[in-house]
Amino acid sequence: MRLSSLVNGLPPELAPTSPSALDSSDPLIRGIEYDSRKISPGDLFVALSGSAVDGHAYIQQALELGAVAVLVEKGAEDLAPYEAVAVKVPDTRRALASVATTFFGEPAKDLTMVGITGTNGKTSTSYMAEAILTAAGLETGLIGTVEIRYGRERIGATNTTPESLDLQRTLRSMATKGISATVIEVSSHGLELGRVSGCQFRVAAFTNLTQDHLDFHGDMKSYLASKLILFKDLLDSDSHAVINIDDPYAHEVTQAAHSAGANILRCSRNPKANAEITLMRSESRLSGTSAEISIRGQQIDIELPLVGDFNLENLLVACGIGVALGLPVEKIQHGISACPQVPGRMERVPEPRENMPTVIVDYAHTPDAIAKLLEAVRPLCTGRLITVFGCGGDRDSTKRPLMAAAVALGTDMAILTSDNPRTEDPQKILREIESGLGALAKWGTEDLVEMDSSYTVIPNRKEAIHSAIRMARAEDTVVLAGKGHEDYQIIGTRKLPFDDRREAAQALSNRKKK
Repeated sequence: MRLSSLVNGLPPELAPTSPSALDSSDPLIRGIEYDSRKISPGDLFVALSGSAVDGHAYIQQALELGAVAVLVEKGAEDLAPYEAVAVKVPDTRRALASVATTFFGEPAKDLTMVGITGTNGKTSTSYMAEAILTAAGLETGLIGTVEIRYGRERIGATNTTPESLDLQRTLRSMATKGISATVIEVSSHGLELGRVSGCQFRVAAFTNLTQDHLDFHGDMKSYLASKLILFKDLLDSDSHAVINIDDPYAHEVTQAAHSAGANILRCSRNPKANAEITLMRSESRLSGTSAEISIRGQQIDIELPLVGDFNLENLLVACGIGVALGLPVEKIQHGISACPQVPGRMERVPEPRENMPTVIVDYAHTPDAIAKLLEAVRPLCTGRLITVFGCGGDRDSTKRPLMAAAVALGTDMAILTSDNPRTEDPQKILREIESGLGALAKWGTEDLVEMDSSYTVIPNRKEAIHSAIRMARAEDTVVLAGKGHEDYQIIGTRKLPFDDRREAAQALSNRKKK
């Protein structure tokens, strides 16, 4: 494809500020890359301005590797020595979405696109939705926080929503390999940074909105505005919006979907609510969840293999996605019953034998998520509830004491530890979290064994997990919150192997040996 074909397709607000660059040369573009290390001869290099790295600093490296054109926001006017063309645009990141969509032939149009957004519940809802679509006979792909998977492909996820180039490349691969429907977790970053531009969604679903990512968005109003992009700009009159109307922000989401002409499907836990999908009754156990749901007046029984009262909201939204796609009720039932365990979401670590504490690993890393997690676990406990948690560094610091306050209200004992401190001082993070634990008394690690309504601080996460499981009684439940499916810990700039589930399994095994 010629460079002019890609550039001419840019929307007016992203039109080149140096259109004359194409007058002398219009090279054939064989590929697109934003990572200069991946450039092959004939590629277009798109220089992205990131928070940590500026791609403009790597233009020469891309040219030396054979790039025939560069898309830039600044500099690079004279590339004559390399026989390359520079096209300057106001925003290369947003322009990347447009050129990638054009280059890969608008693959979203060849797929039934389902997008799920919300602060919490995206991953669990996406797994349920994928299971429903698969039960209905659709070849389904999944793009989300844990991984990208379709057919025999399994790719570890870097971001909840991939960069636009990677997303469009993946969608084209899915369509080529016979995938007919794709379920995507759509993050606020992905929406705000234009990663899903070029995608029109058949269904957009909203789970909830609670405090998170304010380091990026600044305030809740801006955070909400990013979420609303999915419903205002990426739906049309043939689309459906599935909305959890129990959330305080549901009205704004509904208005946004109405402005796009989308059809609205409402979900509620209140059986008397004015909603198409409602929860009539439910029962949660460590083995799973039973529920009776009303779908447009038809009541059905559902067995969900996932644990946790909060999953009922995700269940309703997933059922709404099935209804929006016109799938039979029995396929929705069958799909939900076949839903696999979501990695790191209320995931129970197997005990090596009887008389062991119950250990649950969960990704909860916001005040609302950890509150709901502990609320869900509490009724299932026969003994004490022990919570191990921390907060990530280089992220929204205002939520740290709020997470701690939620833990103080929901647990008997807490062990405060490191999450992913990144480049922040771990001790500073711990102090900020500790300020919210006022409802609990602080004790030393050894004293904690016999105490309730208490906490201690163990900065090393491995030591914290092993201490919690070592001190737990057989009837106790230990919750490891914050990292879930992650198999690493980021300390400084190093990404080190670390898995809560593996550490918990080892700690349980150590108890067995005693």
